[in-house]
Amino acid sequence: MKVPKLGLTIEDVTLATWEKSVGDKVAANEIIATVEADKANYEIISPVSGVLVEQSAEEDTTITVGGLVGIIESD
Repeated sequence: MKVPKLGLTIEDVTLATWEKSVGDKVAANEIIATVEADKANYEIISPVSGVLVEQSAEEDTTITVGGLVGIIESD
């Protein structure tokens, strides 16, 4: 799961919160985490259903757009 492109000028985001923990089941299109950029919050949505097996970034960490946030093992 990568940080999606959020706007024309946004290059970095800060991971605000994890909504799911490692080992949690997630559904496709479910909110996994929230990030902050340009004083706005954006939701990171799971592209597949499965289990969150890795959180690649901690809260309050800066991540480049396109950077890895976590890994979901699909069903």
